[in-house]
Amino acid sequence: MGSPERESPKARGDMGEEIAARYLEERGYQILSRQWRCRYGELDLIARDSSGTVCFVEVKLRKRDAAAPGREAVGARKQGRLRKAALCWLSEHDPDAPARFDVAEIRADPGGLFRLDYIPNAFA
Repeated sequence: MGSPERESPKARGDMGEEIAARYLEERGYQILSRQWRCRYGELDLIARDSSGTVCFVEVKLRKRDAAAPGREAVGARKQGRLRKAALCWLSEHDPDAPARFDVAEIRADPGGLFRLDYIPNAFA
């Protein structure tokens, strides 16, 4: 993985999602889908935790010195789109599953190291 500043936004996003997916898998989550799209937008990662809860994970990759934390970048409008997209996914896959919205905030430093902060139940 190269320096996030030198890669395209799509490549940086894919790299952040891969880091988050590996983090979740190491903790026993099952990745159900990546970059799932519908008319309301994209869900970065959809995973199932060990209790059976479906987790809709918004991945935010930030430079270490970025002003706003990733969780703050998921404002009310974005949350609304994520809720609608999650309802679409649930209606197609598992309408009776408990679900929640999580944020995986990944900070990159110039040396290529990453720090992941995982926020379960980041918003309702």
